Amino acid sequence: MNKNRPSVLVLCTGNSCRSQMAEGFLRAAAGDIIDVYSAGSKPAGHIHPLAVQVMREAGIDLSAEPYRSKSWNEFLNKKITTVITVCGNADAACPFFPGQVNRHHWRFDDPACAVGTDEEILAEFRRIRDQINLVFSAYAAGLHEGNKGI
Repeated sequence: MNKNRPSVLVLCTGNSCRSQMAEGFLRAAAGDIIDVYSAGSKPAGHIHPLAVQVMREAGIDLSAEPYRSKSWNEFLNKKITTVITVCGNADAACPFFPGQVNRHHWRFDDPACAVGTDEEILAEFRRIRDQINLVFSAYAAGLHEGNKGI
């Protein structure tokens, strides 16, 4: 954590799909001006293999550090400028973090709950990935334009 830079923490329940994807896109788009992390209220302990696969297709490798499934408890004593929840459960249970100035809730469907054939489930992971990319890339663009609403 760089004390001189704002930090963004993306939260969901399991920290295995949506928040990891969001962290990956936000790191890629704005990691030069902010510190980006993700965590979960009840971490799964792993990143979903299909999340790793679809993010690799987008040029981001979630299978290596700094990506890992972790609890939001790791951040309770760290200065977090902005908290972004990406699922309703995390939004409802989200604690307040030291230094927190902003909080956003951008809900995305959970691709880990998708049902159907292997191809249909993979398509759902790609759909959610693309939605997350759109939202977090726009957010990063605003940060680069000098928007202080981190």
